[in-house]
Order: sequence, then structure tokens, then C-alpha cells
Amino acid sequence: MEYNFSEIEQKWQKYWAEHHTFCVDVDAKRPKYYVLDMFPYPSGAGLHVGHPLGYIAGDIYTRYKRLCGFNVLHPMGYDAFGLPAEQYAIQTGQHPAVTTRNNIARYRAQLDKIGFSYDWNREVRTCDEAYYKWTQWAFLMMFDSYYCYDAQQARPIAELTGIFETQGTKGIHAACTDEKLAFTAGEWNAKSEKEKADMLMNYRLAYVGEMVVNWCAALGTVLANDEVKDGLSVRGGFPVEQKKMKQWMLRVSAYAGRLLAGLDKLEWSDSLKEMQRNWIGRSEGAEIRFDIAGGTDSITVFTTRADTIFGVTFMALAPESELVEALTTAAQKQDVENYRQQTKKKTERERIADRRVTGVFTGSYAVNPLTNQRIPIWISDYVLAGYGTGAIMAVPAHDSRDYAFARHFDLPIVPLIEGCDVSLESFDAKEGVMTNSGFLNGLDVKDAIVKIKQHIEAHGLGRVKVNYRLRDAAFSRQRYWGEPIPIYYNDGVAAPIPFDRLPLLLPDVDKFLPTETGEPPLGRAKNWTYESYPIEKSTMPGFAGSSAYYLRYMDPHNSETLVGKEANEYWRSVDLYIGGTEHATGHLIYSRFWNKFLFDYRRVCEDEPFRKLVNQGMILGRSNFVYRIKNSSTFVSAGLKDCYDTQELHVDVTLVGNDRLDVERFKASSPDYARAEFILEQGEYICGWAAEKMSKSYFNVVNPDAVCEQYGADTLRLYEMFLGPLEQSKPWDMNGIDGVHRFLRKFWRLFHTNDAFTVTDEAPSKKELKALHKLIKKVQDDMEAFSFNTTVSAFMIGVNEWSDLKCNKRAILEPATILLSAYAPHIAEELWEKLGHSQSIACAAFPAYDEAHTVENTFTYPVSFNGKVRGKKELDLGLAPADIEKAVLADEQVQKQLAGALPKKIIIVPGKIINIVL
Repeated sequence: MEYNFSEIEQKWQKYWAEHHTFCVDVDAKRPKYYVLDMFPYPSGAGLHVGHPLGYIAGDIYTRYKRLCGFNVLHPMGYDAFGLPAEQYAIQTGQHPAVTTRNNIARYRAQLDKIGFSYDWNREVRTCDEAYYKWTQWAFLMMFDSYYCYDAQQARPIAELTGIFETQGTKGIHAACTDEKLAFTAGEWNAKSEKEKADMLMNYRLAYVGEMVVNWCAALGTVLANDEVKDGLSVRGGFPVEQKKMKQWMLRVSAYAGRLLAGLDKLEWSDSLKEMQRNWIGRSEGAEIRFDIAGGTDSITVFTTRADTIFGVTFMALAPESELVEALTTAAQKQDVENYRQQTKKKTERERIADRRVTGVFTGSYAVNPLTNQRIPIWISDYVLAGYGTGAIMAVPAHDSRDYAFARHFDLPIVPLIEGCDVSLESFDAKEGVMTNSGFLNGLDVKDAIVKIKQHIEAHGLGRVKVNYRLRDAAFSRQRYWGEPIPIYYNDGVAAPIPFDRLPLLLPDVDKFLPTETGEPPLGRAKNWTYESYPIEKSTMPGFAGSSAYYLRYMDPHNSETLVGKEANEYWRSVDLYIGGTEHATGHLIYSRFWNKFLFDYRRVCEDEPFRKLVNQGMILGRSNFVYRIKNSSTFVSAGLKDCYDTQELHVDVTLVGNDRLDVERFKASSPDYARAEFILEQGEYICGWAAEKMSKSYFNVVNPDAVCEQYGADTLRLYEMFLGPLEQSKPWDMNGIDGVHRFLRKFWRLFHTNDAFTVTDEAPSKKELKALHKLIKKVQDDMEAFSFNTTVSAFMIGVNEWSDLKCNKRAILEPATILLSAYAPHIAEELWEKLGHSQSIACAAFPAYDEAHTVENTFTYPVSFNGKVRGKKELDLGLAPADIEKAVLADEQVQKQLAGALPKKIIIVPGKIINIVL
């Protein structure tokens, strides 16, 4: 019987679906394990072969843990809200829900073809109203909460208003937008309801605040940093500018300390944890106040190097700082305005990455509080409004960016460390003895930092402070296809829609564009009100739905709460999370924040959502190129291209096999190529190639459906793992897939003789058992190390050994089938059934490893004559030299070599060599 992968895979995919093989429930009698893939956004393009890499790895590990006796939760869903579907709706008029539903159907068909063991009864779609009800619920909980630093947790906002009524802000240690906010109980009680509401926005965890955002007028919405490149929207290429707007925000910064501390107990890669540490950006320093020369205003700066205050030679403000207008003189106004407009075209990320020196003098000066010297105030785009105070004291002698700025604009550079040379670059090391620093002279840098902080606080010049780089998250987008924000406005005061009225559903609109007056698309909805009060017209951002989806998977059909107590206390948290590093400073921060907030209210039992995280690399597209002789329709093969003046063009990889171009299909692919002529190499057109990101524009996208049709899903699964280490990026190359497919056919043939299933119950030999238990050990070790590529190689070695031994014994092939089932489940299920089992192989037990079978009891000695190897002899390692000599002399091949002669000497080194001296 031939290995008919197409028939086998369809059969078992249908079986799994009909028998709900991978559906799980809470089972207190079994240990749990929760494996989660970062769920996909269902784009119109569908999956390419790079997308399933992490999914396949997760599925292999899931199947392995099931075999080890774990009750494994392995769900899948869709991050279904997003800008692409909305843009398609704007272009075609088709509702985003229809587009998303169609895209999901395609994704589901593709995922099913690859044979994933997902529990589809738990599917989550973020655009499903039954799901986003709980996203809205969490938002309202945050709206009704503040963060208490004393308790280190979120607390009800009503608790805070009760404190205000009796003692005002005295003794309050809470996260607050305006840290200078202070009032008495009498002042609070005298305020109007609107004034109180405005005051509370400074404390709420979900609040309205002003921030600089990436505003795209053409799309009519705010964009995240990763949705902007080179001043243009990634989607559509429309101009984007930095604009200060009122936005709904989440006070993520309140959790900065806990987010940082929590990293220590997570099994994440050091590099990923370092990315989060840098993003959270804890720094200890001081806030120092610099008065404006000739005025009453002041500038407050945050610095980690207060000891360098004697070397301040200029100050710099972020271009978007509110102080800029007040400090800009009439003579400098036009230059400053031009510079600010120029800066608006860059995102913060682009400003951080851009090392070019730019800036404009405001015309104003500040006064150094230690030296009383006048310091010029500039604006520059290397200063960011969201970090610190949006202003810096610049010390060019000891900061590289300040140094470059001072050199460019010919500003003074004053060294503060004895003997340091700043003639060519800044001296950034935090070490040495202070000089040019007044009362700090002669102190070591560390001692100087301590003394200057004491001086600043003692003389009322500022305060010592711990600062974090982590910003609050913008939580509103001016677009249609997102979760509605459940807030209505009563005379301008934001109020929550009651929980029992959730979910607040997306309304129908005539167009998916902003209104003619510039309002978001929800402004087009009729009667978008709650009890006659207008409802918020912005929707939630993309990360809203993905911030708690892992919790919903635990209890997806619960209509009373996000996740029930029993389900949450059983599944607890994600044991293994697999996804890309691109989410390190977005989704992974927001999910951790969201989880910690829910933990504060004991809605979840774990403080961290993802215990172990594995980042898969990227599968690069293997692009192919053809070479057209310039100003002609003639294409020259790659090996001959240097003989001509050619133009390199991407060619569709589906027209290429093993780098050989199908010339006729190429000519038929486009009218431009219909009359093409070719200069060949030995009768073939050889294409060039390169590893690049998979992209439709490079014609290098490989559809997994096509691979499954040609080779089967099991081959695809094995081959994606075989390409290289999971965490590394590697090119997709069809040239090696045939070998993997041949391996599966070879494994199939172990069970069949002349197309008949012939597995015997004979006792296995030592060699067969040794090969089996070496493989069991290798699979176990590699699974725990996520070294899936080396396991595939081990499978191939094992099958080769059994093939050489002509092994068809149940005692070997049955456990071998279980081992392979995690990687190639379809062929394993088919063979398992043929072996006489009625239950799915997913219910089998992982084979036990017996070290006794892998102990080396024999050694194959090289047998030499006068130092030249003439043969080999396998002997027990426990034999004494005399017994080895007898066995060698009795060997037929040795006797042939001796030809009747007697050896002068036989040199034996046990476990190494045998040398016969003639």
C-alpha cells in the first residue's frame, strides 16, 4: 500500500473534528498545561509558509505534553479588529465584519489543513460582541479605579473621593497626571461636579489626557508607532504628523515598578527581558528647577547626573513642550515655528533613531541655580516630551548627544572630571574625581551624586526621584472597526454606561469615513446616544482585544464573567507562549499590565500572564531573479549575466523549481514577457536567488496550501522544523523538502512489505532497541530545549538504522510511531490504527526511556596489520586482552590476511585498537 498522504490527512482531520479529539475541560485529577500561540490578524492575503512556524512548534509541544499525561489547553482565535479591514471597507463599501468573516474562514481552512490540535470550541474573535463585552467591562473597571502606591495596587475611585472629602490630597500617595495637584477637603467639597470629575481624571487608570500622537488626516485616525514609517502611514502611504490631542489613555506607567520587578520570575529570554527593562526604563535621579532669566516662570528637568550641574552650558526643550511658546522671543518666533512644523513629521521612534543634529534657539535664558549663570534655552527634536519633563539640562562634556549639539552650534563645553579629554568626544563614564564643580571638587563621582542630591533637597532646588521611561498608553482611535468605548457625556462629564447594558455594540453607519466636520466615523451613526446623552465616538485600539484573550480561552462561554474562578484557578496562566519579538514593547507590556490590574481585584489568581515565552524567528522568502539585457526582451541565465549589461527582476517563485525557470509558464505569466527570448545554460534558464522578507511585491510568498497539496501537511510540519533552530530566522528553500518527504515514505515502508501491512510480534534485537531508546532520549531532551530541528535529524537516523536492520517489529515501530506523532500526526494516526488501536494516538503514552538499552556493551575495533587498517571486529567491551586475541585470531577475515603466517606480536588497547605485527 502506497503512502497516500492526501487521503490520509483528510481522513484524520475529519476524524479529529468529528470526535472533538483536542477539546478539553477542567480536570482536577490531571496536571494542566497551557500552550498558547499569539493569535493572528486575519488578513485578506491568508497564511504564507512563514506564519505557521511558531504554530507548528507550539502544536508539537502540545502533542508531546499530552503524551506525557498533561491535560493541555491549546486554543486559537483571531485578533479581528484592525485598520486593513476598515480601509478595504472605505474602498469597496463592504462592511468590515463581512471582510473579517471571509478572511477568518480562509485562515481556518488553511490552519485545518496543517493538522493543528486546537480546541476550536474555545475560539475567540475580538470583534465578537460576546467577547468585547469583557474588554469594555475591564475598561470601565479601570475608569473606576486609581493606583495607590502605598498599597501597590489599583483601588476603587470611590475610596479616593471619600479621602478627598475628609482630608483632601494630604497623605495621598497615588499615580497622578499632575503631581503638583494639591487641595484641602474644604476646597474639594466646594467644587462643582464637573470640577470634581475633571480633577479625578488626574487619578483614574482609564482617563482622558492630552498627548502627542501620530495623526493621519487622510485616514482620520491616530496611528501607533509601528503603523508609521518615514513620516507616512504604512497603510496607504499617507502623511502623518505629530499632533497634541485629547485621547483616552490607560495609566500603564503606574505599574512600571511592578512590571519591571515581575520580569525576574519569568522564563523569558534574557534579550527579551532586557528589551522590556529598557522600555520601562527605570532611572534614579533628581528633578531640578531652573528659573527663567528676567521672568517668573521656571523649567524643571529630570537628570540622573545631578553632579554635572556645574557643566550645564545650554538647556533644550522638546519642540512640542508647552513652554516653547512662552519662552520664544519675537525675533526667533518664525524659526521656532518652522522647526516645530518640521518635527511634527517624525515619530518619536524616528527622532530617537535619527542622529543628525538639529535645533533652534528660543531667544530666552535660564539661570543655573548653583552658579547663577545665564544658560541659553534651545529646542531640539532629540528631547522628547513624554520622557522626564520634556526638558533637559545639557552637559556636553559628559553626554554624547549634548556634545554633538554643542559642537554643531558652537556652544561651550566644560569638563568636570580631572584629566578627562573632551577635545574629540564626550567623557561619558560615571567615574573619576570632580573638578570645575564648586563644593563637589575633589569628590569621587559616586560621592558627588549623593552630596548634590542632598544639597538640592536641603536648599529647595528640587527633589530626589525615581523616574520611568514607560508612557501611558493611548487608548482611543478615530476609526470605526474597533470596540466602542462605553462612555457617555452628561454636560461634558464622562460617565460609564452601566455594566448590565454591555456590550455596547458598534452602530451602523452610511460610510466608514470621518464626518464632514472631522468627527470619527461613529459620528455618522444615528441616535448614537445613551438615554439621550452622546456616546464617545472614538473606538479602542488594536491592543485592547489582545490584552486578555488568553484569560477568555480558559472559560470562553461564561456569560457572567471574563473567566470563572474554577477555570482560572485550574488553568491559572499560560505555561508556554510562542510568538515574535516584535511584540516585546507593545502587546506583552499591555497584557502584563492588564493582568496585574485584574489581579489587584482578585479577578485572576496569577500576577503574571505568561510564565514561559519562546520567540520564533522569521522564515524568509527565497526570492528568485531573472536577468533582462537592458533595452531588450532577452533574458540571460544567472551564470552568464556578468557577460551582459542586465537588469535584475524579481520573478514569481511559483514559476521556478530548484532555481530552474519554467520558460513557457514565465512567458505566459505576463504580456510583457510573451515575446521574451532566453540565453540558456546547458539548455536551462538558471535563476538567481536571495533570502528576503516574504512579500507579495517580491513574488516570493509561498502558500502552505500548495505545499500541503504537493507533499502533505506532515511534510510541511517536519520541514519547517528541519530548516533550523526555532528562534533563528532562516530562508525558505523548497530544494530540501523532497528529502523530508522521502523520510516519511521510508518510515511508511517499515510497516509494509510489497504493499501489505506486515508488522510482527517478534522480540526486537539489541541494535533495534538501542536505536529506539536513543531516539526516545533525544526526542525528550530536544523537546524541553525546543530544538525541534535536531529531532527531525534524529528521526531520519533512527529510520535509516531500522531500515538497514529490516526491522518490522511492533515493539519498535509502535513506540516510534508515538514519538513521530507530535511532528507528523496524520501518518502516525494512520499507522496507529493499522497497529490495531481504536483510540487516537493523541491518547497514547510517551514511551519510557530505558538507559540500559543505550549503554555501549560492545566496541567495533579497527583491526590493523603492521599499522594499516584492514578490517573491523565488534567485540564485548568486557573481554580481557587474552580473550580479544583469541577472538581476533579465530576471525575468518583475519586468517585470510595472515595467509598461514604467524604474527610476531598482537598489540591490544582495550576499547581502542588491535594491531597485528607480522
